[in-house]
Amino acid sequence: MTPIRVVIVDDQRLVRAGLRMLCESTADLDVMGEAADGEQAVRLALELVPDVVLMDLRMPGVDGVTATRLIVSAGTESKVLALTTFDDDAHLYPALAAGAAGFLVKDTSPAELLDAIRRTAGGDYSLSPHLLRRLVTRAVQAGDGGTAAAADPLEAPLTTRELEVLPLVVEGLSNQEIADRLHLGVTTVKTHVANLMEKTGSANRVQLAVHGFQRMA
Repeated sequence: MTPIRVVIVDDQRLVRAGLRMLCESTADLDVMGEAADGEQAVRLALELVPDVVLMDLRMPGVDGVTATRLIVSAGTESKVLALTTFDDDAHLYPALAAGAAGFLVKDTSPAELLDAIRRTAGGDYSLSPHLLRRLVTRAVQAGDGGTAAAADPLEAPLTTRELEVLPLVVEGLSNQEIADRLHLGVTTVKTHVANLMEKTGSANRVQLAVHGFQRMA
């Protein structure tokens, strides 16, 4: 199995060293390089094209949000997983708007972080369940489901299995966790999630969760 290629970005050397040790403790992750600021991060990402860029957000010079936007807009296959001390809206929303494929806080357990890196590399949307619930609640309260282009449910009926998967997306479960809950293969779950996103006009997993929340209300 080809290891997941990772670039670590953080302005603190000790943090980078700790993240490198964690990633290198498992055979399926390969740390390709490290960056101490956003400018270095963009350069490394474009040069090495890793599977996942583990991105700190608050750094001197070019910050992590700007670096994320530049990496995503470059059109490479690299996915950015934001990792920060702060989970407030001032960091969460800009990171997601910049194209981050996930958002975790630094008090996340090592096992959860490793799982999030794998999920991100596999195309999953890695977001702590409490953050997903907060995003969904805020969107609903603001009257913005984020799914203005959603298909009419009457025109795009959901299958029985999709109706089982959707509440679990709202709950914040990963594809693997949904697969375990429903006793399905993870590839099958990915297909159901992709079909749900297409039928609801959702651009990402957060919008799908908002749609599901509204549907169940």
